[in-house]
Amino acid sequence: MPLDKTIADALHAATTATLTTVLLKKGVRRSWMSGPKAAFATSERVVGEAFTLRFVPMREDLATPESWGSPTSTRAAIEAMPEGAICVADAMGVTDAGIFGDILCARMRKRGVKALVTDGAVRDGEGVRGTGLPVWCDGVAAPASVAGLTFVGWEQPIGCGGVAIFPGDVIVADGDGAVVIPKAMVAEVAVAAVEQERLEAWIMREVERGVPLPGLYPPNAETKARFEAETARR
Repeated sequence: MPLDKTIADALHAATTATLTTVLLKKGVRRSWMSGPKAAFATSERVVGEAFTLRFVPMREDLATPESWGSPTSTRAAIEAMPEGAICVADAMGVTDAGIFGDILCARMRKRGVKALVTDGAVRDGEGVRGTGLPVWCDGVAAPASVAGLTFVGWEQPIGCGGVAIFPGDVIVADGDGAVVIPKAMVAEVAVAAVEQERLEAWIMREVERGVPLPGLYPPNAETKARFEAETARR
């Protein structure tokens, strides 16, 4: 099922910084992926369900150019990606081999995949830029994936950038990086994110008025009451 539009819109309006704060308050400390950085076509925030890919260390008898035509290949995985998904690839932090190049990224874009997020690298950097596919990665490398990695499957639990990601979890990515929201928590996180953004916008106005930070950020009971009273009138 596609992500509910109301929830998607609420998450799209929230920064990844806000979302990490909301998740922290709900007990989730590891939600931001270390490694994926805004690299190509990332001027707008993206929101979508995770479609996971998994790589393991390169093994010479399996990681060959011939493997690209195998039923278990990145090519086959791309053809299984649904429209609106965000591809999240566990490349184990390997950055001296590119997991995708311009042709594969172009096909993902054509299929309606929203973005690629990986703790690894891509290749054909200028070509990838030309596809328009939003990409969060940890660099660019000329060697092909099989030079350093073996692709083993898709839609499995993975670890990307030190974060556990399960198929169907929701990914939000912007200029600060990529965050995963556990599938079971998406609705409550979306509601809390809207409220957090509303509160922080009000706090920013108070800061601009010259209000000191103690008791304002984080807000104490008096500040919270004032916030509710003032925003309720609007």
